[in-house]
Amino acid sequence: MVIIAKNPVHAVLFLILAFFNAAGLFILLGAEFLAMLLIVVYVGAVAVLFLFVVMMLDVDFAELKAGFIKNAPVGLLVGGTVLIELALLFLSRGFGLGLAKAPGAAMPGAGSGISNTAALGQILYTKYAFFFQGAGLILLVAMIGAIVLTLRQREGVKRQSISAQNARNPATAVEIVKVPSGGAVIPAVASATAIKSRL
Repeated sequence: MVIIAKNPVHAVLFLILAFFNAAGLFILLGAEFLAMLLIVVYVGAVAVLFLFVVMMLDVDFAELKAGFIKNAPVGLLVGGTVLIELALLFLSRGFGLGLAKAPGAAMPGAGSGISNTAALGQILYTKYAFFFQGAGLILLVAMIGAIVLTLRQREGVKRQSISAQNARNPATAVEIVKVPSGGAVIPAVASATAIKSRL
């Protein structure tokens, strides 16, 4: 339903439902921490962000449909490739449902006294510490890259220069103007056209 829903708001709501279904599967596998993490992080942040972006943007659905029809052959090719790979995976001899009976290293044994969260933390910060830090570094680089790509330098917009502000002295910060008796003060930044319009 996330893929075939015509309304993008409904698609995001179905995405939230898919996250809840995945969290339920994690609870059935005994990974309560991952289930709560999926709900808090993905439903609470990512899906809500998607929903607000979709609702706030003025999306032209006719243009999106035209782009979809234009890229339909490539999409069908990629989708067919994925379906073939999934069929080969399910038909291979090495794939069996018995794999779900063997829990991972993060699942503590019965009666060990270690909770699922503690076991997951131990394995993340010992055996997979390098990969965990590498994933964090990749996310940091992606975040900085997104900020750099979306930061546009627009002309005609005044920007704050901290070094210029710190280098100010009374000579550059204060301008003394002698005003004749009965005259008016005209700012130094006023253009010639503005002065003519005032006269």
